[in-house]
Amino acid sequence: MDLGLYIAASGMVAEQARQDQLANDLANASTPGYKASESAEHSFGDLLMTNSATGQSVGSIGEGVQTVSEHTNLSPAGSHETGQPLDFAVVGEGFFAVRTPQGVRYTRDGQFTQSAAGLLTDSFGNEVLGANGASIKVGAGDRVAPSALGLFKLSGAAKQGENLFTGTPSGAATGTVRSGALEESGVDPVKTMTEMMTSLRTFQSGQQAISAIGQTLQEAATQVGSVTPQ
Repeated sequence: MDLGLYIAASGMVAEQARQDQLANDLANASTPGYKASESAEHSFGDLLMTNSATGQSVGSIGEGVQTVSEHTNLSPAGSHETGQPLDFAVVGEGFFAVRTPQGVRYTRDGQFTQSAAGLLTDSFGNEVLGANGASIKVGAGDRVAPSALGLFKLSGAAKQGENLFTGTPSGAATGTVRSGALEESGVDPVKTMTEMMTSLRTFQSGQQAISAIGQTLQEAATQVGSVTPQ
């Protein structure tokens, strides 16, 4: 099998995974507190080419690419006023904590609401927790003091879907809670769209390479079958 097929196919697989990541980021360009994902790719390694008759080194050829790591850019984003009493933004470092059926999870999305029981919850109905791990009661006028919300420093933060993270709490965070505001999404739509277009062109180049190699192999096979013995 032509090595070029493997190289082109590996590039297409890597770019397809990158496009999925970029598409998810674009879909959350307006999600409060969302953090964009970033991935890194590198070559599988180079194959050393030598002259089969003399053993002399000819050079090297790449063996394709792979996605080696994906991480989340947790840099704080700006915030904007909403005027809603149950909206909260983290300014600086820190995560809110919520109690889910799978256990305590963490988020930067402070777009909260009030449950039928009068408790502060996120948009999925998970109870928001204070610094002591207890639920938070919404006060008169549908208001909650920013100091009532727990703000946790998190190590090993990892995305779990629905804008939630897992991780290990490691003390109080240095950030502050701002009421009546929401943190903006960490996605730059223009930059992400540009990266998606570049990734798509790279993917299409892989398709064209495979098509060209396939045509060359077909022509070679046809010519071999039509050779007339001398």
